[in-house]
Amino acid sequence: MPPHKWTDESRDASCYYEDAAASRLRRPSSSSNSSAAADRSDDEADDEREAFCSGERPLIRSSGAAEENHGCGPKTRHIFGFMGFLGFAVVYAMRVNLSVAIVAMVNQTAIPHSNSSVIDTDTCPLPAPHHNGSDPNPQKEGEFVWDEATQGLVLGSFFYGYVLTQVPGGRMAELYGGKKIYGYGVLITAIFTLITPLAAHWDLPLLVLVRILEGMGEGVTYPAMHAMLAHWIPPLERNKFAAIVYAGSNIGTVISMPLAGWLCSLDFLGGWPSAFYIFGLLGILWFIAWMYLVYDKPSDHPRISESEREYIERSLQVQRLINQDLAEPEEEEGQDEVSLRAPPEAPIPWSSLLTSVPLWAILLTQCGQGWAFYTQLTELPTYMSNILHFDIQSNALLNAVPYLTSWFVGIACSALADWMLARRYISLLSSYKLWNTVASVVPSLGLIGIIYVGCDWVWVTFMLAGVGSFGGAVYAGNQMNHIALSPRYAGTMYGITNSAANICGFLAPYVIGLIINHRETLTQWHLVFWLAAGLNIAGNFIYLIFASAEEQSWSKTPPTRNSRSQRA
Repeated sequence: MPPHKWTDESRDASCYYEDAAASRLRRPSSSSNSSAAADRSDDEADDEREAFCSGERPLIRSSGAAEENHGCGPKTRHIFGFMGFLGFAVVYAMRVNLSVAIVAMVNQTAIPHSNSSVIDTDTCPLPAPHHNGSDPNPQKEGEFVWDEATQGLVLGSFFYGYVLTQVPGGRMAELYGGKKIYGYGVLITAIFTLITPLAAHWDLPLLVLVRILEGMGEGVTYPAMHAMLAHWIPPLERNKFAAIVYAGSNIGTVISMPLAGWLCSLDFLGGWPSAFYIFGLLGILWFIAWMYLVYDKPSDHPRISESEREYIERSLQVQRLINQDLAEPEEEEGQDEVSLRAPPEAPIPWSSLLTSVPLWAILLTQCGQGWAFYTQLTELPTYMSNILHFDIQSNALLNAVPYLTSWFVGIACSALADWMLARRYISLLSSYKLWNTVASVVPSLGLIGIIYVGCDWVWVTFMLAGVGSFGGAVYAGNQMNHIALSPRYAGTMYGITNSAANICGFLAPYVIGLIINHRETLTQWHLVFWLAAGLNIAGNFIYLIFASAEEQSWSKTPPTRNSRSQRA
């Protein structure tokens, strides 16, 4: 492979992981080359590689730049990325709106609370009344008498369905195309969001069923988008596009939480039901635009320019050839070539995969992080309403801020992690462990900090939005570890660990409901925060001991021999 065709993936392999990879890329492509020609080629490749690794040469030369300068309108892949961003923003808005709306749905005064014997220091004081004796934060009571355990069941039911479709969603996207799976996943979520108010008024079990089906629809979105990015985005742009597209979840949460709180405070469409109607309608409108603007692959798109299509396909072909070259061992001249690529129909080694200790390390730390995340996502609005006595609008706004700060910190930590790896200041495994520790321990300290700041809402906000923002470092931590363990089965592995982590989405609200159990006191909520922090730190401790960044033996397919002439 000519050095000027190297991609960012091959630079990572040749400039960082092992120098031997570079020699494989530099070796002559034909045994007929003379020794002198081979030496000259190696010298040129060494010069090229030195400039390339230092960042003085472009990864792909003028062909990519020419493509970017061709035409003045947005590129088709940019439209795809923007629509993916909006899709995640919409589905996350439909996911989190219940966490805000449930504050307005439930009649808290009708729920028996066991606080009569609690001393005053175990509760936060009510806001001081105005001079005329009125409540400064008047709030209408809801119509449902659901205790804490029932609220936990309603909030967690979404994740029963969500975890079921993680792995099937990725496989269906591979077989039938990511466009349909991602699009219909959002549409199903939108439809069941629209009928949520009707289900809530009809019957509690029906509401739980609707939320489960809504979760099943949304569960396919992440793996389906992952499959589409592989077809649409050139290697040089993949990190940037992934960051933008997946940022939709953070932005959707930041916008939807205060918007849902404002809608719940109005009389428009009955108050809290409007949060479900409006976000559900936005999901349907997005689906119509998605089906018209986006296609599974560049080759399927009728409106893509020829230059952009060729650029994407050429870039992806370069990556495939580089990966193939990296997989080939050194061989003597005249010996049959060995290919390490697994055929598409190769079965997944489930037994080896499920008994992999490094994979279990990822799974357990993700479970700890998931418990802390869903404690904050589903329960903090209730804490701020019942303990800190915030009105629903202020409650929703303050709960949205941590997701915005986490997004910014996540980008900064990822950039710093890449810089440290590029300068070889840290190994890949040490980088995973460092940033996973930052993402686990620092936010856990924030949760513990909430315990000690008590009723001071300013410090509570700082602990969540300031200290807690370091949870964004997880993208430089265990999130990329699957690829290092097994590039071939990284998607399946991600589906397994993400499913396990999202089980905490329904376990955490249910367990928290059992802990509170009609006792809305600081002591009971402190137990909630200690539990979340402890599980998060414990998961990271296991990860530090058992994590690995080496490709596992079961990931390497037994070699099959092909003649060199077939490759030439």
